[in-house]
Amino acid sequence: MNYKDFSVEEIDIVMQQAWHAFHIYRKFSLTQRAAFMKAIAIELENCGDTLIHTAMQETNLPEARLRGERARTIFQLNSYAEACEKGIWLAASIDTGIPDKTPPKPDIRKMLVPLGPVVVFGASNFPFAYSTAGGDTACAFAAGCPVIVKAHPAHVETSEMVAKAILVAAEKCQMPKGIFTHVHGANFEVGKALVIHPYTKAVGFTGSYSGGKQLFDWGNQRKEPIPVFAEMGSINPVFLLPEKLKSSANDIAVLYAGSITLGVGQFCTNPGLIIGIDGDALQTFIHDLGKAIQKTEPALMLHSGIVSAYKKNKGHALLQEDVHLVAESETMVEENQGLPTIATASGQTFLNNPVLQQEVFGPYSIVIRCKDMPEMIEVAKSLEGQLSSTFMATENDITENDELVEAVKNICGRFILNNVPTGVEVCLSMQHGGPFPASTDSRFGSVGADGIKRFARPIAFQNWSNNLLPDELKNENTLGIWRTVNNELTKEAL
Repeated sequence: MNYKDFSVEEIDIVMQQAWHAFHIYRKFSLTQRAAFMKAIAIELENCGDTLIHTAMQETNLPEARLRGERARTIFQLNSYAEACEKGIWLAASIDTGIPDKTPPKPDIRKMLVPLGPVVVFGASNFPFAYSTAGGDTACAFAAGCPVIVKAHPAHVETSEMVAKAILVAAEKCQMPKGIFTHVHGANFEVGKALVIHPYTKAVGFTGSYSGGKQLFDWGNQRKEPIPVFAEMGSINPVFLLPEKLKSSANDIAVLYAGSITLGVGQFCTNPGLIIGIDGDALQTFIHDLGKAIQKTEPALMLHSGIVSAYKKNKGHALLQEDVHLVAESETMVEENQGLPTIATASGQTFLNNPVLQQEVFGPYSIVIRCKDMPEMIEVAKSLEGQLSSTFMATENDITENDELVEAVKNICGRFILNNVPTGVEVCLSMQHGGPFPASTDSRFGSVGADGIKRFARPIAFQNWSNNLLPDELKNENTLGIWRTVNNELTKEAL
C-alpha cells in the first residue's frame, strides 16, 4: 500500500497535538509512564505472526532474525519501563539549606524533566528495535515526552502495524491525544518540516552519515536550536596485536568472517576495518579470512537501494590506488544480494587516502598492513570517531602498548577486548554512540536506559516549600527513588 506524504499543514496539526499532549503527559507519574510502555510491549507481542511475515516481505530479513529483534524490542520497552519507574535516570539531588549561615545557604533541589515532543526517524536495518516502537521511542516515553515517528519508506507496512499497536496501548492506558503520531514521508521535505517545527524539542535518528548530518544541521539552524541525537554508523576498527595474532590467527579469521557477514553486513557495528602489523601471522590471518569469506554464501540485503549503495561504495573503495582484492564469495551473486568481500592495503596507503575511512555498508572489510607498531599508532590516531573499537590482544600486548590503547580510547564509545563488535547488549552499561561522526553527541547512547537522559533536561528548585515540590524531590521520598542528599546517595526520607 502506498501512503501519501504528510503535508506541512498536516505536520503542523500533528505537532500542535503533541505539544498539547506534552503538557498533560509530563505530569504523569513514573508508574503511569512505565505502565504505558509495558502495554505497548504486550500489544507488540499480540501482533503475532502477521507482523513478522509483513516485515519479512518488506526487508528480506529472515524469520528467526525478526523474531529475535521483536523480542529485543519488547525487552527494551519493559526494561526501560522498569528503569523509568526506579527513577535513577532522574539524577535527583538535594542540598538542604542552612538559614543561619552567613550568607544563608538556600535549599536547592535538582532533577531531570522532559524536553517536549520528540521526532524519531525509523531505521532501515532494524524495523523493530530502532524504528517505530524502538529504543528512541521507548526512551522518550520514559522521559515524559510525546513521540512523532516518521516511518522508514523501506518498511512502511511494518511500521504502520507497530504504530497501531502503540495507539491501542495508548487508548487502553488513557493517554492524551497526540501522545504518539505516525507520519509518512518519502520526500526529505517531510523530515525537514518535522525537525524545524517550533514544537519539536529533540530528534532521534539511526542511519547514514548524510541523513543524520542533515537533520543535525537543520536542528542547529533553527531560531531555537534543539538536540539531534543521530547515530550515523561506523567502520568499527579492529586492532590485531602481535602476540595474540601469532597464537590465534586462524581462530580470529574464522571469528571475524562471521562478524563481517552477519546479517549481510547490515549492522552499524560491522567490523569494516582490520589493522595489523605485516608479517607471517598477519599474512596467515588474511589468507584464512579470505578462505572463510570465499565459503560464505551471498544473501539478500534489505532492499534494492541498499544493494545499489553497497556495490557503488565497495567498487569505489576497490578502485583506490594500492587497494587489492583478497577474496569474494565463490557463490554466484543473485539480484539484491550482497557479495561478501575482503580487501587489503598498506598502512601508508590508508594514511594517505581518506576514502578508505568511509563506511561501506554491507559484508565488506579491508585489512590494513602496518609496517610496525608506530605506524599502527599513527593509523589509530588518524581515525575518525567510531561506535566501537576492538583489540584482539593478550594482556602483554596491552600493557606494552599504552600509547595505542590511549589513542583508541580517544575515538570510540565502546572498547572491546577479544570479541566482535556485532551484537549490542541492551543494558545500562552499554554505550552505543561515539565521537563524531559516529554520533552527534558522544555523551549519550541509543541503547540502554541511560538513553532516557537524552530527552530530558535538568531544573533546579531553590527555596521551594516541601508541599510545592515535585514528588521526586519532596522530603518524604514516597517514590522510594535513589537521590543524592547533601552529597550522599540514599533512599531515606529527609
